[in-house]
Amino acid sequence: MKVSAVILSLLTVSVASSRSLFSVGGKQSALITDAENPVPGKNPLNFCADPKDYILDIDYVDLSPNPPVPGEKLTITAKGTFHKDIEPGATVFLQVKYGLITLIKQEADLCDNLPQIDMSCPIKEGVLTIEKEVDIPKQVPPGKYTVLADVNTVDKEKITCMESTVFFSRQ
Repeated sequence: MKVSAVILSLLTVSVASSRSLFSVGGKQSALITDAENPVPGKNPLNFCADPKDYILDIDYVDLSPNPPVPGEKLTITAKGTFHKDIEPGATVFLQVKYGLITLIKQEADLCDNLPQIDMSCPIKEGVLTIEKEVDIPKQVPPGKYTVLADVNTVDKEKITCMESTVFFSRQ
């Protein structure tokens, strides 16, 4: 899949496993979407800006179920095209907020995190398809969660940048 799929997978794996972002003990969740720069597919993702100059051209990112359901598996499928090789040293900046509270704000080495989705560096130019299952924890406070993932090469070229807002409510 494209870089966006990689990023989504990294986002989902990192956030779901470390902070239980996509779960609210048995409660329904809702997506808040902004249609200005939507990522193609069945997902709540938006590009941070017009993706025309991104290294990763995303065909689609699909989530099932969409929106994620607490206590269930989330299946992520994605496809995209890298317009150049991605070498070690690429970074992903990840920020997760719960309302106005920042839960995660960190920059990490992209290649160090790729084994979580059964990939490794370098990522070769060309088409990439990914499918990943993630267990969604059951317990997260209801509220609005915003996620930002900004991915850059070692030379600071934009691979992709995506953001999403998900609202989990009480029932």
